[in-house]
Amino acid sequence: MISIIKKEIVFYLVILFLLAIAKHSDLLSSPVIRFADMQSLGNYFHPFLWSAGVYLVILILRIIVKFVKKIFNRGEKK
Repeated sequence: MISIIKKEIVFYLVILFLLAIAKHSDLLSSPVIRFADMQSLGNYFHPFLWSAGVYLVILILRIIVKFVKKIFNRGEKK
């Protein structure tokens, strides 16, 4: 159970990182300036909320794919 949670946390963090780099490419060249702007604007949580939304969409798609695979695998065993 713990390994599943760790895997999902890593999956979420990868999504967070990829979305951050895609939206704010200046993070690679000047992260200190970006974090200073984030602090001055007070928008600390929006990256986590966007990532959570994308994570939930991907999670739902993964569950649907797993369910469909289960249905087709059950049909092959008969």
